[in-house]
Amino acid sequence: MASTPFTLDVATCLCIAFALSFMPTAYILGRSLIPSTHTRNRILFYWHAYDALTHFFIEGSFLYECFTSFTTLPAGFGRAPYFLGYTDRVYGAAYGSGPSARLWQEYAKADFRWATADPTVVALELLTVFLGGPAALYVCYLLWKSSRPAVSPATRGSAKATLWLVAPALATAELYGGFMTFAPEWLTGSAQLETSNPVYLWFYLFFFNTLWVFIPLWILWEAGKELRGAFVRAEVASVGNKSK
Repeated sequence: MASTPFTLDVATCLCIAFALSFMPTAYILGRSLIPSTHTRNRILFYWHAYDALTHFFIEGSFLYECFTSFTTLPAGFGRAPYFLGYTDRVYGAAYGSGPSARLWQEYAKADFRWATADPTVVALELLTVFLGGPAALYVCYLLWKSSRPAVSPATRGSAKATLWLVAPALATAELYGGFMTFAPEWLTGSAQLETSNPVYLWFYLFFFNTLWVFIPLWILWEAGKELRGAFVRAEVASVGNKSK
């Protein structure tokens, strides 16, 4: 597939603005729902709210296009695609005409696989949208619950325990999903990626995707600290009880 030069037209600006709009939305929600005294919880809330919104609305729109937008192949086409059991159709955003199709047509200028219903990408996105999105939303709920001063210590403790089980599990899944998305390209010389254009390389590919690397790694680090702290406190309490 030939590369497309980057053009900052109205449609491109709208696509970028939509993709970035969830950042201030998550920020406003975090400031509204998490007290300022819980700085780490606010940062975690910002991320997981942004994560959930992205999974539901952006990646959800990708799945929508993959299952609803298609074109019929001419007779005698060399290789049947077999997506959803059809041998005479090709699916994906490239064949749609709505706003979500235009969004993914724009991103596909950097990663060509997102223009069509690549089975591996679709399979990963099914997990991301239907498991990752709800998990991120649930983490937001747990952060809100564990930050409320009015609830009992037992309730806050239970919410924190569940939080540090779900959040690192989701972070691990995000890292795995990113690896499975890009590792095939690294092994094949990035054949489906547009790496010669700096906007597509550093903004579309690097910026939008490495967010799901650095922040999940930080969440795993914080989860490790919580786990170590819980075991240390348990051991100290155990020694204290034995000495009585």
